[in-house]
Amino acid sequence: MSSTTASGDGTPSLHFDTPTLDRELAALLHSISEHGGYAYVSMAALAAGGDIRAAEAACEMAWEQLHSGPWHSVLPVWRDAYSMACLHVARHHYGNGEFREALRVLDLGIIMGGTLLRKDLDSAVAKVSEQARRTVRVSELGDSGHRFVDRDFNMAEVLQLLPIKSLSSTLVVKKSALSLDKFLKDHYLSRSPVIIRDCMAHWPASSKWNDEDYLLRVAGDRTVPVEVGKNYLCAEWKQELITFSEFIQRIKSGACSLGGPTYLAQHPLFEQINELRKDIFIPDYCFAGGGELRSLNAWFGPAGTVTPLHHDPHHNILAQVVGKKYIRLYSSSLSEELSPHSGTMLSNSSQVVDLDDVDERKFPKVQELEFVDCILEEGEMLYIPPKWWHYVRSLTTSFSVSFWWSEGDNSDAS
Repeated sequence: MSSTTASGDGTPSLHFDTPTLDRELAALLHSISEHGGYAYVSMAALAAGGDIRAAEAACEMAWEQLHSGPWHSVLPVWRDAYSMACLHVARHHYGNGEFREALRVLDLGIIMGGTLLRKDLDSAVAKVSEQARRTVRVSELGDSGHRFVDRDFNMAEVLQLLPIKSLSSTLVVKKSALSLDKFLKDHYLSRSPVIIRDCMAHWPASSKWNDEDYLLRVAGDRTVPVEVGKNYLCAEWKQELITFSEFIQRIKSGACSLGGPTYLAQHPLFEQINELRKDIFIPDYCFAGGGELRSLNAWFGPAGTVTPLHHDPHHNILAQVVGKKYIRLYSSSLSEELSPHSGTMLSNSSQVVDLDDVDERKFPKVQELEFVDCILEEGEMLYIPPKWWHYVRSLTTSFSVSFWWSEGDNSDAS
């Protein structure tokens, strides 16, 4: 819960509770000590008493541990330690009425921290956001009616941007309001891609996410991770943490750093921002085969963002909420011909990095391989079977949602 208490000089002071941290504090500090975090424990004890400098020092110590090596090698206890320090720092800013800074720190705890204190972080975000909205003037909310994507679309211009042979051969079949039974029999079991129309009109996102003011209102002050660069296989590619409002400004202005466009890619945004999660529904198709949902991710960026040729381990529904995307798919049976990287980290990515400019000396047969492709329109969902290779290019500002689900134990798929 959130409460207002009186400070020492009699002025009101805001406070949020952290029941999980209160319950787990002793055990967490003991675990941190066992992993050499004695200095952190000393700072955390002072931070719990309201010492902001100690809280910030604890945050820095945990941050250094998070960046001491590859992400997968970071001990979970240090991720929880970072979450705890973020709660202490955010509580200080919240008490001082510094709501945007409190939200920034809480988001860092959510994005970079562990799972132990996630409920405390989510609860604190809800309380800080509620208080922040109360202090925002009506004039600051905006009412520009600005849409990210209008309906004008020049196909001739688009075709000039796409890889050779695009949209000239076999297109992905499109079906309207496909029944779950027909999806299972005709596509899931046979591992056959399909575009499903007329299945997203009831999503609030369909009418809300093309509205800049709406997204700024519900997420503008939130911090999100973005990718900067042509794609994740390029040497100049990097990641940044920026506010959602700054990200939208980059999209609006067409600003492109020297390293390439900014893209919010494969991020569990809906776990972070509950208001956006309420705008979408899990498609019934994601329960085909008796499996379970594995991940729910957002893909939001300007025209020209590219996800290079790769495959994923799970069944995938890609729902196009705003804008249009070009997508090319190659069967999983062509994996060897598509020259996957040999390293473990990139084994699901093709060495044919740029379909727009294939090096025919290194990959002489790629241009002759069979593929299916499409332009995925607003309100359409694309089913991508496991291990199918796909290349994706945004043709406009685009906001998509991907639903990954696993194979059921008793599935008959082959």
